Amino acid sequence: MRLAISGTYSSGKTFTTIALAHLTGIPRSAAKTMRELLPISVPGKTLEECSAAEILMLITRRNTERAVNESHLGDTFISDGSSLHEWVYGTVRVLVGINPNDSIDLDSVERTDAIRFFEEVIDALGVPAKQHAAASYDAFVHLPIEFPLVADGHRPVNEKFRRLADEKLQREIADLGIPNVSIGGTIPERLQAITDHYDLPRVVTIEEAVARAQVDYDLLDVRDEKERELTHALT
Repeated sequence: MRLAISGTYSSGKTFTTIALAHLTGIPRSAAKTMRELLPISVPGKTLEECSAAEILMLITRRNTERAVNESHLGDTFISDGSSLHEWVYGTVRVLVGINPNDSIDLDSVERTDAIRFFEEVIDALGVPAKQHAAASYDAFVHLPIEFPLVADGHRPVNEKFRRLADEKLQREIADLGIPNVSIGGTIPERLQAITDHYDLPRVVTIEEAVARAQVDYDLLDVRDEKERELTHALT
């Protein structure tokens, strides 16, 4: 089973995926986050400050890493996100602008030549993104928007962006015809429902899986890109 856990920002993808991997014994696949990639890809910039070309480079770099990680795991893994995610975020930026927070109070953004070119490239990137998803995932679990958006102050994301991305993700998965189920609730409720729906094994209890996931999650580096860049420079 090659299962992708889908959902937009602050939907609980990472914690759910870590806990599900502990619960089932199936390895987890993940790619570096944008905040991890920024200091080594676009030194000196936050995501808000990135140009369209730099956003495209980050999308490509993250999806390349995702594909390589998945290839090492063969036919059995649980993916934190999917090849569709970064591409979908790019398509939403066509609607709301490269920095979504700049247009939060606007009904639409100006269709500049730069935005039109960005749209053409994003549309082209959608071809391999969707082909990869169709070839690489046997099923999806979509996590609906249930939790407040994390206000970490360093991501150009707002509720409008999150809603549009969530809707786009669900449409694209449906269009690909890949088995998909939307599962919400608390983390234990999600784990119960996911393993029941896809008849996945359980090698520990749900309570133990959640406890182990919390330990792993607390060890994640959640510093922003500026803090990471400083550390990178010092080493």
